[in-house]
Amino acid sequence: MVDSPDMNLTVKIGSAQFANPVTVASGTFGHAEKYYDLDEVKKLGAIVPKTVTLNAREGNPPQRIVETPSGMLNAIGIENPGADGFIRGKLPPLQKIGVPLIISILGHTDEEFKILTEKFHRQKGVSALELNLSCPNLGKKTLVAQDPEATRRVVKLVKEISSIPVIAKLAPNVTDITVIAQAAEEAGADALSLVNTFSAMVIDVDKRRSVLGNFTGGLSGPAIRPMAVYLVYQAAHKVKIPIVAMGGIMTAQDALEFILAGATMVAVGTANFINPRAPVEVLAGIKEYMKKNKVKDIKEIVGVVKH
Repeated sequence: MVDSPDMNLTVKIGSAQFANPVTVASGTFGHAEKYYDLDEVKKLGAIVPKTVTLNAREGNPPQRIVETPSGMLNAIGIENPGADGFIRGKLPPLQKIGVPLIISILGHTDEEFKILTEKFHRQKGVSALELNLSCPNLGKKTLVAQDPEATRRVVKLVKEISSIPVIAKLAPNVTDITVIAQAAEEAGADALSLVNTFSAMVIDVDKRRSVLGNFTGGLSGPAIRPMAVYLVYQAAHKVKIPIVAMGGIMTAQDALEFILAGATMVAVGTANFINPRAPVEVLAGIKEYMKKNKVKDIKEIVGVVKH
């Protein structure tokens, strides 16, 4: 469709402004740097590359991925070249795309989060940092995002250093998402990213063992969407900062559910493995919805669903 000149899709997270609310979930759009000459990729509001750790990681042993009804289970284990390797090899081609970058970082200690922030927050083209506080397949007994005080501590530490907005990525595997969300907001987070995958497992009944080499992994895809929408709705009614929402978004209608529930931005994840054009199709569908319903500004419909 031809964009309407009086249709405003711009959104803000802290001091960062994005042309539209559609991005991709970390770890699901890993080869975007190869497509920097494609006009379609340039239509996205932002790109979130795979999570980066301070040191290189080989990831978990195979099998790493298994299909499930209406979804997939993954236990990749944050395989990545480490911060310096990412900055040398992967960041330059991503910068060439010209789309704002949200860099996802994961530290195994507070000091690692500090060093990662120092390495990335002044890099050209990086508009925000996403703190991965909730990866479910690294073998940790307790995630930072399952502890409000740990969440508060890490977010506060990064905010004291970062010159760009900070987004706290939270885990769905908690008793009350709003407690963690409020802790992140109180510590200065500019936005929340939710939800990460749900902890899950699949058993091979013939071999009588877990299918995944890591034993458990993270469930994503349409199967988790209704739960993710509800968690976004809960958090949006307890915090004032923006939410980047994800969890089984396959179509524009799915994305609009999250926006109506209170999300400022939406991230397409598992759908990218099936259809690499999914994010731009979602964006086109949002524009069609706005045109059909005479919505001039995307902010008009954020969080309009009330109990």
